[in-house]
Amino acid sequence: MSTVPTVSTFLQTLATQRWDDHRYYHQSRINQTLHLVSACSFLVAYVLLFTDPAMAAIVGWGVSMVTRQSGHFFFEPRGFDQVNQVTDEYKEEVKVGFNMQRKSVLLGVWAAIPLLLWLQPALFGLIEPGVGFEGWLHDVGIAWLALAVTGIGFRVLQLSLQGRPLQGLIWVTKILTDPFHDIVLYHRAPLALLRGERLDPMVHVRPH
Repeated sequence: MSTVPTVSTFLQTLATQRWDDHRYYHQSRINQTLHLVSACSFLVAYVLLFTDPAMAAIVGWGVSMVTRQSGHFFFEPRGFDQVNQVTDEYKEEVKVGFNMQRKSVLLGVWAAIPLLLWLQPALFGLIEPGVGFEGWLHDVGIAWLALAVTGIGFRVLQLSLQGRPLQGLIWVTKILTDPFHDIVLYHRAPLALLRGERLDPMVHVRPH
């Protein structure tokens, strides 16, 4: 007999996803600082969505996602996680959202879109191309916005097919509210970095 998830269950699972994301993937102070920059620019993108969706996507992908994913790819330690006593393979396997492999695919498509629209402005006859550089930039923004929606929707569909639709819904809630949460969580990271602290000691994570 299936049970309907309660609000408390939803919030508890959301908190667990946030906690795992923080302790597994945000140990570098550089990564945390880049996430702070990313979060602030994502809030700008959220505002722009109401007036200029294409520009919102350009800010979201060109600033927010670049800073955010640069932190993960270039500065976050990989290999065996001494803080949590788990392997990198384990973390990648249990990741609800986009692990490093899925991110690589998504970012590959993201990087290819501007080139594709430069070579095929009409997208093989599917769209009415914009005029000049501004028109091309607008089309890139709209395509990036579509990619964001498609990427999120595809991952939710994957989780649903795996029998985890609630996990997908909670994950969407998490990533949409991450900018607000990241500002609260990482606003002190730049100061710690200036003090020469390259890695968060994670004393709140380590077992006592």
